[in-house]
Amino acid sequence: MKKIPLLLAACMLFFTSVNAQRADRSKFIKDSLDLYISKALTNWRVPGIAVCIVKDNKVVLMKGYGIKELGLMNKVDENTLFMIGSNTKAFTATALAMLEANKKLSLDDKVTKYIPEFKLEDKNASDQVIVRDLLCHRLGFRTFQGDFTFYNTNLTRQEVIQRLGKLKATYPFRTRWGYTNAAFLTAGEIIPKVTNGHSWEAYLKEAIFAPLGMGNTLALSKDLPTSLNRTVPHTIVDGRLTPIPYCQIDGIAPAGSISSSVNDMSKWALALLNDGKVGQRQVIPSAAIQATRVPQDIVSSVHHMNGENNFELYGLGWFIQDYSGHRLVMHDGGVNGYLSSVTLSPQDNLGIIILTNTDQNQLFEALRWDILDAYFKQPFRNYSEGYLKQYKANIATEQAEDKKLKDSVLLNPKPMLLPNKYIGKYSNDFYGSMEVTQGEGNNLEMRFEHHPKMYALLKPLGGNRFYVTFSDPTLGKAVFPFMVQNGEVTGVRVKVADFVERGAYDFKKN
Repeated sequence: MKKIPLLLAACMLFFTSVNAQRADRSKFIKDSLDLYISKALTNWRVPGIAVCIVKDNKVVLMKGYGIKELGLMNKVDENTLFMIGSNTKAFTATALAMLEANKKLSLDDKVTKYIPEFKLEDKNASDQVIVRDLLCHRLGFRTFQGDFTFYNTNLTRQEVIQRLGKLKATYPFRTRWGYTNAAFLTAGEIIPKVTNGHSWEAYLKEAIFAPLGMGNTLALSKDLPTSLNRTVPHTIVDGRLTPIPYCQIDGIAPAGSISSSVNDMSKWALALLNDGKVGQRQVIPSAAIQATRVPQDIVSSVHHMNGENNFELYGLGWFIQDYSGHRLVMHDGGVNGYLSSVTLSPQDNLGIIILTNTDQNQLFEALRWDILDAYFKQPFRNYSEGYLKQYKANIATEQAEDKKLKDSVLLNPKPMLLPNKYIGKYSNDFYGSMEVTQGEGNNLEMRFEHHPKMYALLKPLGGNRFYVTFSDPTLGKAVFPFMVQNGEVTGVRVKVADFVERGAYDFKKN
């Protein structure tokens, strides 16, 4: 007799749960998002975040959460500036597509038509590279190849293009996709050639920012530190959230130097979702927008928490993938102390913009998927909690490995050779020069030609291996092995964080 009421109760509980879940999904944006973000900021240790959702040509949500700088109570608002990193690339690609729509160039023109000095290490490839190749990462380089040399350095744009010609491609031309920031810089430098000398930054302001009303957006990284309503970049150093200096990446500006707010970025997203129109005014040619969304390369396959496995493609300045039966046009951005995401679902007239001021979080990514699930009527999966669990596991592994190295240093092992044997000048054919000098005690310091504000501190691990920390924490921690022959140092292998470049550099002792 008791089984029937229990069964009925179980059924009622099930249906109540289902209905509550459906109700929660329909109200997630309006009623639950603030609580979700507030909790996530604490769990992820994100100082500040700005979020915007646009739907059906209207702003549904535009709000800042948290603070601009750790230790200060200056709150983020909808006009607060964040660096958007590689979300700059969509602006660069759209600008060139606009010039094509206006008959100023063709994306299938050879790059040497506009930049005769452009070349790659493979001469046959140099003669074939077209503008489109620059905008879809298919020059044959592996992802981030060369970026330690190009990123946050004192090289000019012309010097970056010249040095790109010395970089030996990992793969044959056009056979593999590999994310290449210097290629976008090269594409941006075509703009002055077809606009009577207007620089990339000037053209973006005249053709995109001003017509869209993006009055607070900055094209160059050098302008952010002097802006009034701006965030400060943060990272995690030895387990502690820490403000860090702004990066200066105007040497590769068209790849990642823009700073913007969710208010300004909402105008960008609304225009892209409305075929380039602002009201009745055609600001961006519809053909230009469509050109950037045509898939050019297969990047990889992606696996989501909902169980889907889909291909990830690349257009021009945009990643393209399917999710829950919806085609997404999207990109993430990361520079020192900042991570961001911009996601468009054109068939749903939906856009999501998320800006954060720390480079150590996946909230910018997780929040996108949970918002999309709400609009696509999918169950709540809490991507933030799922990503956080994996993130903490990865951090714990990294910290354990780093502790072993620090413990080894504390044992005060002696290097194989006297310190003065390591001191001297070194060179790498691609990067340039580097010098090892005597620091405090028996520690060595390493200073790089094109990173004048940065140095690396080397502590002995025994043998010819040294534990290395950089004055710029975003470059990570590493072990540098020195090469020795007949009791003399012949070179050293330098490795920075994968966030900047995944490969290593071999420097020869002069």
